[in-house]
Amino acid sequence: MGTWTRQELQEAHDAYLAAAQEAGRTHDWGVWADRFTPDATYIEHHYGTFEGRQAILEWISNTMSEWPNSEMTIFPHNWCVCDEETGRWICEIENRFEDPGDGQIYEASNITILTYAGDGRFSSEEDVYNPATFGPVVKAWVEAKRAHS
Repeated sequence: MGTWTRQELQEAHDAYLAAAQEAGRTHDWGVWADRFTPDATYIEHHYGTFEGRQAILEWISNTMSEWPNSEMTIFPHNWCVCDEETGRWICEIENRFEDPGDGQIYEASNITILTYAGDGRFSSEEDVYNPATFGPVVKAWVEAKRAHS
């Protein structure tokens, strides 16, 4: 048996999901960064590795304020697996753009690995993207946005 109960792991994950949705809606990424421990590590294969909650907050706030990233505001999870023994969540998360005006959904997924640390916080996150699928979605969204502006 792992260190934490399934209920605690689920509650932490649910809070993480809610924080991501709130941050996407308000563009205030502090609520999302608060889901991490002060010494957390965030690995994002395109941008690098960030050490500590403050570095994570600064990176996500800057990155998500830049266009077109600022237009990704919804992050639904397609599926998640919880490894109760290690306290890890492995999830496929969509990075969904706002509707550019054509009523279509533009999104690309990544695999996220979250490691739970207790007290409702995560000690690490690693995001893995496939640029072969992400790039074309961004391009299609930009073209649709221009066509409907």
